[in-house]
Amino acid sequence: MNNQDEQLESAAGAGPIVTPTSGAGTSVASTFGAVTSVAPTTSAHVRLRPIDARGVAIDGGLLAERRRTNHEVTLLRGLEEMERAGTVQNLRIAAGRAQGERTGMVFSDSDVYKWLEAVAWELEHQPSAQLQQLAGELTELVSAAQQEDGYLNSYCQAGKPEWRWSDLEMGHELYCAGHLIQAAVAAARASGDTQLLDVAVRFADLIDREFQDGPRITDGHPEVELALVELARQTGEQRYLRLADTLVSRRGHATFVNATFDLDYYQDAVPVREQPSLVGHAVRALYLAAGVTDIYTETGESALLESMQRQWHDATETKTYLTGGIGSRHYGEAIGDPYELPPDRAYCETCAAIASFMWNWRLLLVTGETRFADHMERALYNAFLAGYSLDGTSFFYSNPLQSRNGHTRHHWNPVACCPPNIMRLLASMHHYLCTVSDAGLQLQLYAASTVTAEVPGAGPVELAIETDYPWAGTIAVTVRSSPEAPWTLSLRIPSWARQATVDGQPVAAGDYARITRQWQAGQRVLLELDISPRLTSANPHVDAIRGCLAIERGPIVYCFEAADLPDGVELADIALEPGAEPTDDGLIGDLGGVPGVEIGGIATSFNGVAQTLYADAHAQRPGRTSSPLQLRAIPYFTWANRGAGAMRVWTPVREPA
Repeated sequence: MNNQDEQLESAAGAGPIVTPTSGAGTSVASTFGAVTSVAPTTSAHVRLRPIDARGVAIDGGLLAERRRTNHEVTLLRGLEEMERAGTVQNLRIAAGRAQGERTGMVFSDSDVYKWLEAVAWELEHQPSAQLQQLAGELTELVSAAQQEDGYLNSYCQAGKPEWRWSDLEMGHELYCAGHLIQAAVAAARASGDTQLLDVAVRFADLIDREFQDGPRITDGHPEVELALVELARQTGEQRYLRLADTLVSRRGHATFVNATFDLDYYQDAVPVREQPSLVGHAVRALYLAAGVTDIYTETGESALLESMQRQWHDATETKTYLTGGIGSRHYGEAIGDPYELPPDRAYCETCAAIASFMWNWRLLLVTGETRFADHMERALYNAFLAGYSLDGTSFFYSNPLQSRNGHTRHHWNPVACCPPNIMRLLASMHHYLCTVSDAGLQLQLYAASTVTAEVPGAGPVELAIETDYPWAGTIAVTVRSSPEAPWTLSLRIPSWARQATVDGQPVAAGDYARITRQWQAGQRVLLELDISPRLTSANPHVDAIRGCLAIERGPIVYCFEAADLPDGVELADIALEPGAEPTDDGLIGDLGGVPGVEIGGIATSFNGVAQTLYADAHAQRPGRTSSPLQLRAIPYFTWANRGAGAMRVWTPVREPA
């Protein structure tokens, strides 16, 4: 047995959350424990642990509003759109309950599974008889569509039986299986219903038989890896963890020799343990990174963590947009070269923001370092929320930082991966607010909420968090109940905070403020973060925005939109006044009452004289005039909610006279 096998074996001693009643592939009994989307085993290599999400309620504020819209509008609309697109009908055809030809994308089954996962987490914290009935009917359909040997994929079953395992580079069979497994684990943890878990186990067992000792091939679109780790955690069956590691270890050996794209696209040019940078298709790369981090968590193999740390530094220091978005190239939906971050050509797929959030959550658990929560927060409030309209009915697939001619969200899309992905993250958002460790409890993301958690070595703790974050920087934490043993309350101080105090005492940004006490009911801690608007300068290595500035307010990136300009002023003709400072500008009623920001600028016009594309740098530009004006900026995630119109995040500064 090699060292890697020893590490995999060592994880087997951790107790499962759900244990099989008999051999693999049989019915799974419900003895589920903590409700959480990521559940490291008791022997996992983590510094922090998620808490049972049943003890967390988000009571108010921006996140509560977005979750309410998801519950009341988006989840039901999503199922309607999947019916309209034929996505559900495909499964009926596969189950022999309908006739006709399959329609839609090769991976559309995954949309159903993400929707089922979203509903599982949603029902855990907010019951709905309608959603429960719809999810039950859809789960029964998925079960009926599964073949006797465990295989399940409507693209193959509804007319292309010879296709099975024949197009791993772009066929998404294992990708769809991964989302099925995640939905099944969610349902089992959230409600104890194991009908979908039975389906997932049978399919995972088939994949294990086909791939563990079969041809040395892997999946073209990573996703199943992180799902298999979670299935191992759920069932206690270590074959799934071993299979995830096998699929990861086969990457980087030119598996896809006749691939449509280059090997970087598939993360197949360099072995994962040696990979120096995040490359290729952004969503594939980030899902793979999340899965690799999960494998490290359960095995402790240092080469995996070292690879993840190298790739994280490469991604965050040279390949991430101000909004937290990742992926600068439309071709291949790919991550570009270092500092290749053009704002107008930014791809920044919404799914990539979600995958980045997932990866950073796992790294936060492993390391306990606040920088990973900072990146979760940046992606959440900007690149992620921008993908979702304020009324909950339309979505962005890509999220540029500049649009010249307007950009509108689509109500659905033939490639509908993003909408149900948005739904499942919003439904599970309460999983990510806080963590626990042997020292105490850590608040990671701030929202008006109540938290009940078991602090290791101390006992049950109940907190009430009052705040209007991210719009306000005051976070009041009240202890409602506490054990007699002392424990440490840790408050994340975001790296963007120019000033921060806890109970009036200054604290440093980029770390936790830690307060250790023998807490009493009624004790209160007051965190104050300076969220006043600030200017952010562009890295000069990013050619397209060199010399430009952006506005941020707390964790929120702001932008300028054509809808806020006077008649006759083009967004392309505005600039900021040198030395101007942004200030708060009241609430914007037609965007749901979000805070606006004001800053001094100018608008340049040409008095009817056509400007040539190129001109002598020393020549006077005839007819050019500049007029001062006060510019209003809006939160980036709210743009394109008032119709199509130009938008920009990075803005030039007026040239000296």
